[in-house]
Amino acid sequence: MELLVNDLSFHGQFEDVPSFRAALSTLMTLRRTARRFGREVHCNRCLLNATPLPNVSMQQALTRLNRDEQRAVRLWLLKAGPFWDDLRSHDRDDWFECRGSIVTDRALGEAAFRSLSGIDSALIGASPSDWDSTPLEVQWRREAENLNNLTTYIENWWEVDSLERHFQTASAPVRTWGELAMIAANRFEALQIASDGFVPLSGVPFNRSSSDRIIHLLHVLDSLAREVAPGDNFTPEGQSIYQQYFVGRNALFSNSSNDEIRDFRGRLTFRDPDSPAVSRFCPWHGKERHMTLRLHFSWPPRHGERVHVVYVGPKLTKR
Repeated sequence: MELLVNDLSFHGQFEDVPSFRAALSTLMTLRRTARRFGREVHCNRCLLNATPLPNVSMQQALTRLNRDEQRAVRLWLLKAGPFWDDLRSHDRDDWFECRGSIVTDRALGEAAFRSLSGIDSALIGASPSDWDSTPLEVQWRREAENLNNLTTYIENWWEVDSLERHFQTASAPVRTWGELAMIAANRFEALQIASDGFVPLSGVPFNRSSSDRIIHLLHVLDSLAREVAPGDNFTPEGQSIYQQYFVGRNALFSNSSNDEIRDFRGRLTFRDPDSPAVSRFCPWHGKERHMTLRLHFSWPPRHGERVHVVYVGPKLTKR
């Protein structure tokens, strides 16, 4: 599970510094609790612009705390992170709505998008606030794209005991690339993952954020493979997935460049997962940017066939 700080939970509701201090202390304890169970809490750099007290920014409010309190919070919000806006998933043009309010560009919108993309996501926040309820129903409105709206429910925690109880009964997070390979093989039925597809990661230090990104890439690819109509054309939903993830300069998926195909053709040729004696040229790949990992797969998807994932590991076309 990925946890994000609910920036909406700071909305000028604290009347004085003591009440703000108490809420901030609880939020920091929530973060420590999550980390004790192997989860990081992602924040947004813009959280420093939130207004915990009327007409007082977070940056200004922190100056009213003692030096040690300031240092711990500033270290988190300015340096340590991790920051979900560095690897944001949803686009600024997407329309996410909760309780009649637009939550695009907010942690709630990001958590909703990740959840709908197959990444288990939830929030922690300050309390008391207008957002002391769970789960939060979020709708992704897509009428402008002639697509059906999607709805998801995001868990939200503001009490330490509740979060602790959840983690005590929750499944343990993925801790190794081997565990990731097993989950991938069992979860994505529209993909044919090579038995040795994750072997290139054996010498790479495990990173949970990168592991989550790979799951996200596999989920997108699996979703696209399910939206191929007879004639090998994408359904409207498939076309939406393609436009969102496969088009544009910063697309998560792309073909290798002409120079890479010319210079690294051998590295981009793999054994076929179904027929090991057969070679398969797979320059199309998904991108994990934090550790520069790549996921190579067969292209284009075919109706009634699984997409072959032949490689998950470090970038193969480094010069």
